[in-house]
Amino acid sequence: MSSTPLSLIVEVKARHDEAEDIVTFELADPHGRPLPAFSAGAHIDVRVKEDLIRQYSLCNHPEERDRYLIGVLRDPASRGGSLAMHEEIQVGDLVQVSAPKNHFPLKPAGRTLLLAGGIGITPLLCMAERLARTEADFELHYCTRSLQRTAFRQRIAASGFAERVHFHFDDGTAEQRLDLETLLATPEPDTRVYVCGPTGFIDAVLSTAKASGWPGERLHTEYFTGAVADTADDDSFEVRIASSGASFTVPADKTVYQVLTENGIDIMVSCEQGVCGTCLTRVLEGEPDHRDLYLDDDEHAANDQFTPCCSRAKSKVLVLDL
Repeated sequence: MSSTPLSLIVEVKARHDEAEDIVTFELADPHGRPLPAFSAGAHIDVRVKEDLIRQYSLCNHPEERDRYLIGVLRDPASRGGSLAMHEEIQVGDLVQVSAPKNHFPLKPAGRTLLLAGGIGITPLLCMAERLARTEADFELHYCTRSLQRTAFRQRIAASGFAERVHFHFDDGTAEQRLDLETLLATPEPDTRVYVCGPTGFIDAVLSTAKASGWPGERLHTEYFTGAVADTADDDSFEVRIASSGASFTVPADKTVYQVLTENGIDIMVSCEQGVCGTCLTRVLEGEPDHRDLYLDDDEHAANDQFTPCCSRAKSKVLVLDL
């Protein structure tokens, strides 16, 4: 399983039903000591079970050091993590987590647009807290299936930025739903867009923005579900370790990570779905077949790094900087 270092033991101090199928967990040091600092957009790895590690965004104010707050959606399509969190993790339990890490940081901007789909609100709510604290210009659009599935409504209503938040429900009126074409019609100078949520929601935002001429460097994403690739035509290929010259065959039914692990070569992984970037590895020779959702288009085109947890090879051999 994952070799991600989970260096912290935290206690579940509280759990709360935020909305239909969404539970929040408040995690703190069992002895009341300050937790490692984090920035808006950060997440932690959580050991849900002995052989199961999942990533959850921190959604409390980024200046808080006494707790971590995470929100978990019960996802019927999950691989077991969300179900275990909902059914097995209780107040008083001790849980192993990683220090916070941030692959989705806020960057300086004259104006910031935050677009959340469902549980994708978690990192964006933390961003809203930070932007409001620094008196930055921003607005948050929060899209859910219905009012009943909308988490953090009371928290947002009581916040100092409530007037900057726009709610959009799938079961609402046509006028109330999010109009991406209008919202993103004109690329605004010095404006950045942050989007998080289901893959379909993110893809809709990105395609609409790019069609309107928004430059890719001002569009920032974080996916909660992994990449889905057609594996029907997968073939075997070789990976070669630059430091030793050792070469291994990666068959069609295994990942590079699995093959390297079987041969005693340790790579840090976490999500195993090409989302988090933990396993990112430099490629010295060969052409990767990128199947991740972490690298952007320019980084894919450079072909000098890839995610061995899910990506493969277009060339016969990949030489890895290991």
